Amino acid sequence: MITVNKTIGTLVSLMIGFIGFMFVSARRRNVIHHSLDIVGEELQGKSLSVFFISDIHRRKIDDKLLAKVQTVRAIDIVIIGGDLAESGVPLTRIAENIRKLAQLGPVFYIWGNNDREAGEQEIRDIITRNGGKVLDNENVTIPGHPSWGIAGTDDPSSGNVDIDAALRYIDKYENVIFVTHTPSLFRKVEQMYQPRIMLAGHTHGGQIRFGKFGLQEKGTFRKENGRAKLISNGYGTTTLPLRLGAPPECHVIAIRYV
Repeated sequence: MITVNKTIGTLVSLMIGFIGFMFVSARRRNVIHHSLDIVGEELQGKSLSVFFISDIHRRKIDDKLLAKVQTVRAIDIVIIGGDLAESGVPLTRIAENIRKLAQLGPVFYIWGNNDREAGEQEIRDIITRNGGKVLDNENVTIPGHPSWGIAGTDDPSSGNVDIDAALRYIDKYENVIFVTHTPSLFRKVEQMYQPRIMLAGHTHGGQIRFGKFGLQEKGTFRKENGRAKLISNGYGTTTLPLRLGAPPECHVIAIRYV
């Protein structure tokens, strides 16, 4: 009986330790750096630095994260790829997160499938108060980079996705960053237009993975023929505040003219 009790105690301790490890892993401040080189003699030596973060959910953006982001380079624009929040997240936390992110640079935001649970108008007001822009199936010029546009769609869960509207007059830009919360829209966009960069989140990389196995594919950054696609694991968690095999991440993308 003593041996059985010791075995059970050991298993319980291991399980608690394993859950603790996943809990701590979900709170890491991982900043992943990527680069994309573009041929352009007239702009040689110039660059555009993009900070991309998605799926914040219940997490807090703190000064330690901002310091890590700014360690290597200054940020030109901040892109929030949806699921800034979810039901039950206090508006004060959402407002503070946006205020922090706006310290890095101008904020551009698209809707995720959970955001409206926290209040659509409230989120719109918070973004606007901090000088940000909600991309409602539209495109705008990136400040300080007139040859670059950023386009974004609503999330499919809203029933409001309008790719045609998001791409209206898109040819006025030499290069475009296209942002959508759900990467399943990538294929539909590419049937109509070939953006220089495509960004998405939503999948959390499966959030809890066992080796190669997970409910979703792990996040990736792929480059091909001078174009790039990023699907992020996201920064926060949903349902369970745990991660395994799909670490939280946000991204700095350095676009350089060579």
